[in-house]
Amino acid sequence: MTGETDLQNLLGSMSPELLPGVYVFATLPPGETVPSGVEPVMIFREKEGVTLVLPESEARLAGLAFAFPSRMITLNVYSSLEAVGFLAVIATRLAAAGMGVNPVSAYFHDHLFVPADRTDEAMQVLMRLVRDNMA
Repeated sequence: MTGETDLQNLLGSMSPELLPGVYVFATLPPGETVPSGVEPVMIFREKEGVTLVLPESEARLAGLAFAFPSRMITLNVYSSLEAVGFLAVIATRLAAAGMGVNPVSAYFHDHLFVPADRTDEAMQVLMRLVRDNMA
């Protein structure tokens, strides 16, 4: 199954979905295991340590220090891993609104982690992008 590569089609057909809950970014030192009961939506290994993106409630229960309380928005369009400019356009629009975003590309979809207190604004920006790019 191949994903969409046409930028206008991607932007015009995406369906942003706000997932429930607040997510945070935490880190573990290299070699340390993920605490029991913690089920991150993302694990990324860097030489400095392991980044976990997980529900805030799980981070608190595990006693993990964390940063960037955010909401997760899934862009429901099957984007190709080789699509050019999709996340760049989205990040640029959010930046124009003064909003940071942490995008994550997975095999089937792209996901955005946006500041928890600016979720409504982020969704409005995304919906304008969809409207502006509908064929």
